[in-house]
Amino acid sequence: YKGIRPAPGYPACPDHTEKGTLFQLLDADGISQVTLTEHYAMLPTAAVSGWYFAHPEAQYFAVGKIDKDQVESYSQRKGEDISVSERWLMPNLGYDA
Repeated sequence: YKGIRPAPGYPACPDHTEKGTLFQLLDADGISQVTLTEHYAMLPTAAVSGWYFAHPEAQYFAVGKIDKDQVESYSQRKGEDISVSERWLMPNLGYDA
């Protein structure tokens, strides 16, 4: 296998809420009986999730500090209030929320 396996909540994908999207797309609760808590932790705790990209030139990267205009754009694209995005992206904010 040559590629990367980034996962929601890790440096390349800091927003844990994307696990909700992933679980809906895959019907994970129904098929695997893996569930999400209200804070997006997976139960059972040994469960893992992620996106798998098979390509020999794929590389990991970390999301650096992001500015308010980027969070506003992200919130708009997700259709959620900026305060929700700021909560989940707090460690990556380049400003005080």
